[in-house]
Amino acid sequence: MRRTLVVAWAFVLLLSGPVWAGKRAFTIEDLYRIKNVADPQISPDGKQIAFVVTEYNLREGKSNSDLWLMNADGTHLRQLTHSEAADWYPRWSPDGKTILFLSTRKDGAQIWLLPVEGGEPRQLTKMSTGVSDPVWSPDGKWIAFSSSVFPECGADDSCNRAIQEKMNDGPIQAHLADELLYRHWDFWKDGKVVHTFVVEVESGNVRDLTPGPFDAPAFSLEGGRGYVFSPDGKEICFVSNHDRDQALSTNKDLWVVPVTGGDPVNITDDNEAYDADPLYSPDGRYIAYRMQKVPGYESDRFRLAVYDRKTGTKRVLTEAFDNWVVDFRWSPDSKSIYFLGEVRGHVPLYRVDVATGKTNLVVDDKTIDAFEVAPDGKWIAYVRRSVAEPREIYRVTVAGTGRKRLTEFNKPIEEEVDIRPAEEMWVKGADGDSIHVFVVKPHGFDPSKKYPLILNVHGGPQSQWADAFRGDWQVYPGAGYIVAFPNPHGSTGYGQRFTESISGDWGGKVMEDIMKVTDALAALPWVDEERMGAMGWSWGGYAMMWLEGHTDRFKCLAAMMGVYDLRSMYGATEELWFPEWDMKGTPWTSDLYEKFSPSNYVVNFKTPCLVITGELDFRVPYTQSLQFFTALQRRGVPSRLIVFKNDGHWPNFVKSMPLYYAAHLDWFSRWLGGGGSPWPIEKMVRNMAW
Repeated sequence: MRRTLVVAWAFVLLLSGPVWAGKRAFTIEDLYRIKNVADPQISPDGKQIAFVVTEYNLREGKSNSDLWLMNADGTHLRQLTHSEAADWYPRWSPDGKTILFLSTRKDGAQIWLLPVEGGEPRQLTKMSTGVSDPVWSPDGKWIAFSSSVFPECGADDSCNRAIQEKMNDGPIQAHLADELLYRHWDFWKDGKVVHTFVVEVESGNVRDLTPGPFDAPAFSLEGGRGYVFSPDGKEICFVSNHDRDQALSTNKDLWVVPVTGGDPVNITDDNEAYDADPLYSPDGRYIAYRMQKVPGYESDRFRLAVYDRKTGTKRVLTEAFDNWVVDFRWSPDSKSIYFLGEVRGHVPLYRVDVATGKTNLVVDDKTIDAFEVAPDGKWIAYVRRSVAEPREIYRVTVAGTGRKRLTEFNKPIEEEVDIRPAEEMWVKGADGDSIHVFVVKPHGFDPSKKYPLILNVHGGPQSQWADAFRGDWQVYPGAGYIVAFPNPHGSTGYGQRFTESISGDWGGKVMEDIMKVTDALAALPWVDEERMGAMGWSWGGYAMMWLEGHTDRFKCLAAMMGVYDLRSMYGATEELWFPEWDMKGTPWTSDLYEKFSPSNYVVNFKTPCLVITGELDFRVPYTQSLQFFTALQRRGVPSRLIVFKNDGHWPNFVKSMPLYYAAHLDWFSRWLGGGGSPWPIEKMVRNMAW
């Protein structure tokens, strides 16, 4: 019997007829027609904005990025580069006459310089090891950048090239390690470290500012600032972790070093947790940065702090803000800092007063991915999206008024295709806490009908589903499915206590939340409770493997890059601080590895399951999925395995993700009865689908 649940709904819809009227359903091919608009950079005089637009070719599995330029009000839009190679990461010179950018048009990723008033770009660097994250010095004479090099070589590129060529071309092909963290994310370190360099713009001469055996800047999956010049151009602040046991340490520190070279000084040595993403105040008095307080816990609350360069003291500005600070920028007068935060499924923009710590909301525009403050301090350019709106560039005053859309690269597809919006519901979960759920209804939705439903559990697990455009939120509704995205215990955006609650409790409150959300969804009149499936990626993949052994509520499951056996996962993953914190120890000191391993519940496996993984996934090694698939097959459970040969934890968007979406549609159609894949999966794997 269907249980009666009290569910609170918040509808952000429809004033006059369905939004899909006259539009057709969204497809996988439409996803690859969407142009990605990103990285807005305001010119020093505040009159222009440079940015990047990426286009995709689904059938060729290719993408290309180019630089664009427009006036600050969105007028006089023009394309700056037209190369068949990728051009990205535009940065204005301090005098506004030149835009540096990264390009693969020659010698791999290198720095190129483009005159704004016209002319051909010139190549500045020729590092065989490639270049990342270039930053202008305030006087425009130097550019800092990072590159992965052999420490004994440093800036000697001929040395780096010789070693790499021998390793690539010699008869012996092997990896060597004498300590942990020998591989990271999707690459083997092979004796290399990341260093910060400066290149002289006039001569092209390169110097290594951070020689030695440590990554400087330290690895950051989310990007962020690894180094920055002081306003007077005399020093650089960079991020590095010099702890001995790198695989066990979440510590990062801020170091300062003269641009002319010298011994770096650690200015955050008193904190054994995360200190990173430095940014000097325009007046030079402070260095703002993000920090955590709990060593070894990667999901501690990210706070915004300032270091006073005159006194050497540090102060947290956002202690009263009980969610994660994501990114930030100074106001031109150095009196306040603008920052993004993850809050209840949104990513709004805030401003904090440096003197008082008072925080105010500037604008909540669903999901803001990036922003820049204008030089006059009066307005802000930002990239935003929502479930029904792909990324575009907008502007708003610093008071949060006068919101204006500046770009319309995706307007044609928005007018042609039904890009579905999200509705929101709240369900009472474990401990009586309210669980936030986004629901996307299918194209042509009719409330008198019943539809198959897909519940999608996010990874992390300390992250949040946000009101943001994503493929999963559109491809499946376009094929006739309802999709639901819950933020259960462990999610960010609902206070740090809520985030912390999942550590040491992977099979507890969060799984109770998932099942209560399932009950609430099944009770909706337009959900067919006999045709409900679930899917998840990373920790969400773990959740699918756990549900496989604990419920038969779902007609099918799909587990991507999931954790199956926690003991063997510990022995093969790279960042050991994560399992040691969340499982409260090692496999030989904590029984949670056994308690919460899906591998211990194989006898209960019965739900058909799709399994997807990538051979280069060093975070959740692909052998976890192989073990899971083996168990499913030996138990006689209908199952399918897809292994991406050249991908890690995040498969390539244009080469591999089309198969990901199609395989899910094929699987859900088989077991839930909704729309299926537009192409045979076997032909896609053989590159014969089109």
